[in-house]
Amino acid sequence: MRYYRSGTMKVKTTEQIGAAIRTRRKHLGITQKELAMICGTGLRFIVDLEKGKPTCQIGKTLQVLQALGLAIETTPLNGDDAGGKRP
Repeated sequence: MRYYRSGTMKVKTTEQIGAAIRTRRKHLGITQKELAMICGTGLRFIVDLEKGKPTCQIGKTLQVLQALGLAIETTPLNGDDAGGKRP
């Protein structure tokens, strides 16, 4: 995971998203169970999300990010990041 001076980070994998969520949750001093209750999800979902499970639902993931004060921002990949392929 790459952090930038602005406090943003560049993530490319579900594992990196999970790590960002876990880091923020711990920084805020809340447990996985507390986060699940805040977000209206199950504890198992939070555990799987923090582990980077690729099949976690995007809607629930966005709820968790919002509850933690995080957001996803998309940017176009340059040729190197996309392996030289364009959609």
